[in-house]
Amino acid sequence: MRHIFFIIIILTSLCSFSQIDSISKEKSKVLKALKYDGGVALKSVGSCITGPLRWKSDDLLTAGGIVVGTSLLYLSDNTAQKFFQKQNNGTPQAFNDFGFYFGKPQNFFMLSAGIYGFGLLTDNEKVRRIGVLIITSGAVSGSIQTLSKSIFGRQRPQFGGSHDNFEPFTNKPEFHSFPSGHSALSFSIAHSIAKQFDSFWIKAGIYSIGSIAPISRMLTNAHWISDVGMGIVLSIVVVDNIDNFMKKEKLYDYSRPKQISWQLKAGAGTIGVVGTF
Repeated sequence: MRHIFFIIIILTSLCSFSQIDSISKEKSKVLKALKYDGGVALKSVGSCITGPLRWKSDDLLTAGGIVVGTSLLYLSDNTAQKFFQKQNNGTPQAFNDFGFYFGKPQNFFMLSAGIYGFGLLTDNEKVRRIGVLIITSGAVSGSIQTLSKSIFGRQRPQFGGSHDNFEPFTNKPEFHSFPSGHSALSFSIAHSIAKQFDSFWIKAGIYSIGSIAPISRMLTNAHWISDVGMGIVLSIVVVDNIDNFMKKEKLYDYSRPKQISWQLKAGAGTIGVVGTF
């Protein structure tokens, strides 16, 4: 009887040590992935910020096209404002509320951190990559739009001024309209996720959700259409830049997903299931 009791104690101790060792390994794995992803984020941000130094003729043409497109939207600011103000009367308040909160920086980083955290804890490299892409693109586009708002000092339409009222480098909130921060952040999430799918309908659904914030900002008279247009373009350019950098440098490789082949094994006095990686 003593021998049996002694064996039980030994087996229990081995199981306990095995669990502790397993937890320790998982913790080490998570910390290693976290450190790696942090390095990727810093490299991606650096590459994106210094990108203009490496621009070629095609990039300059793209930049010129953005300037021309924004200028055309600028000319249609007043017409678009009147149109969206008419539509706002029949718009559900829930629509505008969702757009306002979805594009707020606090909610943006909570959502992006949740996506990344899920990928980290489940050891899903693809989801981790999406999380890093969203966080880094949001950080870059958010910084650019914050700085631009101060530099341009454009007055918001809700204060009754003209679309060409500017007070550069002012601290007045009513003169922080260009570009739209809500549009930049909400579309950073939408574009980052939509790029992961090939289906047109899935992409359309994701972009539709991402468009709620930009549309609601015009419906509530918080931004001109050129503010919103520039915010969306900014997010697309930044996301594509960081995504292309990650692919070029091959920072993540999840092309071959982990598969486990389970087989039932039986032997002399034993039976069990064996997983082959």
